[in-house]
This record gives sequence, C-alpha cells and structure tokens, in this order.
Amino acid sequence: MTNRPPDHWRAWMVETAREVEAGTLDPGCAVADLYPESLLRATDAALQAFEDEVCTLREPSDKAVFETVERVVLALNAIDGDGQHGGAGGHVPCRGVGDQSSEVAGRRIVSSG
Repeated sequence: MTNRPPDHWRAWMVETAREVEAGTLDPGCAVADLYPESLLRATDAALQAFEDEVCTLREPSDKAVFETVERVVLALNAIDGDGQHGGAGGHVPCRGVGDQSSEVAGRRIVSSG
C-alpha cells in the first residue's frame, strides 16, 4: 500500500484536534479546514489514476514516463487551483524524484536539441 499525502494530512488533522481538545494547542493555531475533504478525495483520485497508469507501463520510453508524470502534476496543480477546495494546498513542484529522473531529464534535453 502506498503512503499518500492525504493520509498524512488526515492524521495531522486528527492529532491537531486532539491537542486542541487536550488544551495543549491554542485553537487559534489549529487550522482544521486546511485540508478539506474535497481536496483529500481529489488528491487521492489523481494519485490513484497515476498509480494505475504507472502499473501499465512496460519498458516505457522516456517520453512515456514524462507524459505520465506530466499528467499527474497537471492534475494536482488543477486540484490546487480549484476554488471548491478553499484554495487549500500548495503548488506541486515538478522536481526530479531521485537520480533516475535527472538522468531521464538529461537524455530528454539532449535528444530534443
């Protein structure tokens, strides 16, 4: 089972609520609506679609890998910009995920130019 950010966000909200209830956290510091359920569901759905797509890749080309990653980044950015989520969430930076992505990026730059 994959660890997803919404799982951590939900756990954080539960812990924050416990701290407020116990009096160890000022209620003004607790931002219970930072991660609305609509944001969590939409993020989960985008990540599940990404995982499903990745599972279908068999010996993919660099282009196929980039296109798959691009789709999930665009989906997550769209979720971030969707007003129904109260403007929650931060921008999803399109950064490398370890050495392999840097290697693939380098090959893409060389092959494009």
